[in-house]
Amino acid sequence: MLFEEMRYIHEDLERLEQGISDRMAEEPKHIRDRLNRDHEVAQLLEQIQKQSAELLPFYEDKSGDRSKEILQISSGDPFDEFTRQVAGIREHHARYPNEQAENSEQWYRPHKGGDDQPLLVESMFSGEEAYGRYFDLLGSHESYLNLPNVKRLAYMQYLDVFDNFQSGYGGVKRVDKLTDQYFKYLGDLMGYFESFMRRTRPLENLDKVFSGWEKEFETAWDQDEVPGWEREKASAKKATSARTTTTPEAVWCEACEKEFKNENVYNGHLSGRKHIKAAELLAPKSGPDETNGGHISLAFRLRERAVADREFRIKKLTAAMSTERDDTRVNVERRQGMTERERAQELENLFNLTADQQNNAAEEEEEDGGDDKVYNPLKLPLAWDGKPIPFWLYRLHGLGQEFPCEICGNFVYRGRRAFDKHFNETNHITNLKRLGITNTHLFRDITSIEEAVRLWDKIQRDQKKTTLDDGAIVQMEDAEGNVMPEKVYLDLQKQGLL
Repeated sequence: MLFEEMRYIHEDLERLEQGISDRMAEEPKHIRDRLNRDHEVAQLLEQIQKQSAELLPFYEDKSGDRSKEILQISSGDPFDEFTRQVAGIREHHARYPNEQAENSEQWYRPHKGGDDQPLLVESMFSGEEAYGRYFDLLGSHESYLNLPNVKRLAYMQYLDVFDNFQSGYGGVKRVDKLTDQYFKYLGDLMGYFESFMRRTRPLENLDKVFSGWEKEFETAWDQDEVPGWEREKASAKKATSARTTTTPEAVWCEACEKEFKNENVYNGHLSGRKHIKAAELLAPKSGPDETNGGHISLAFRLRERAVADREFRIKKLTAAMSTERDDTRVNVERRQGMTERERAQELENLFNLTADQQNNAAEEEEEDGGDDKVYNPLKLPLAWDGKPIPFWLYRLHGLGQEFPCEICGNFVYRGRRAFDKHFNETNHITNLKRLGITNTHLFRDITSIEEAVRLWDKIQRDQKKTTLDDGAIVQMEDAEGNVMPEKVYLDLQKQGLL
């Protein structure tokens, strides 16, 4: 019966492939349906891997059962084996006469809009995330405000600096970064971004991406090139700060990185709770390595490495999701101009937009001949719910201005923000490379093909002028004392004139 099991697995693999093909044949218009389709495809791909893993041992045949079955079928009469298996099937159905036959063709078919099947993504995202369009960092912002010695930033300001861990830009001082509270804050923030990326990009091999970032961090850490965590720079900065005081009577505190007017004020500061905590964190690093054979300093450095690893991972995650970050900031700015009732109505509309409503709307448009029933006399762009955006938002982003780009095939961008953003997109950069332009960052705000080609030719000519000819610099002298460039000398020598 091994061949029957192999046949069944192969048949199931074909059904899985057909299920994926049926889902990828159409592109859903709503982001919720598109995400749900991707998650279903990811589950089918995982099922293919499991079935393939079960099928592989049959072909390896380490136990030899497959070879024995082949020999058994080929050595005797194949109809005898067929008759025996049919008898076994009849015996099974005779024993269980009321067993229902399951239609395996329906297992992996996509659900229609009228089905009562719940969507996979319904419970994956919060209302603030809007099915993966925006970040929900309200909890992280509250945790950040509870950290010791941090600036009190509003939520809009926090969205700009949450991945900038340098002190002075909303970041935390290096001494305060080694606390358990800050370490937990980084872990929660990193876990949220990893979860968000897995929920919004189910078809990508994110484990491979994360492992690549881990190797990149290990290389940078071994070479002492992680920003803000360099050994030499930190020690040099402290040594310099300790030497450069404003007055001769001033005393510098290394632990707190602060200057005091005189020694009496400094001595009173030593008994403070803040100084004692900072001194405890600084003691393992500044203490002699011979104390316990270097174990204290090693443990301190390992703690720094764990914090730096999480900061590095957060920077990579936010850089990979820069579009969602920009959209989050725009959405928060937009929602701040709305009343509480408008926010609640928008959230309700988001959850009430079902696939049935979309199908009904499409059928009504077909029946009415495609007439647009939305009242939109100003021809404003439509939002995700099919309604015109508010006029103040239209004016805020300057969507009334049109910016054509000849390099992108005369595509017209509405609004300065979309126009500036497209210079870093793959489409514009690829079209520039098709024109032979390799250094694309010099061609920002240039949309004309003729102007871009003319500028590139000028850059090439300037580079040729600045390039020095080594053959013209090196001078050679023949037997008669005539001095000439090396290139001319070698040409005459090849012709036998010297």
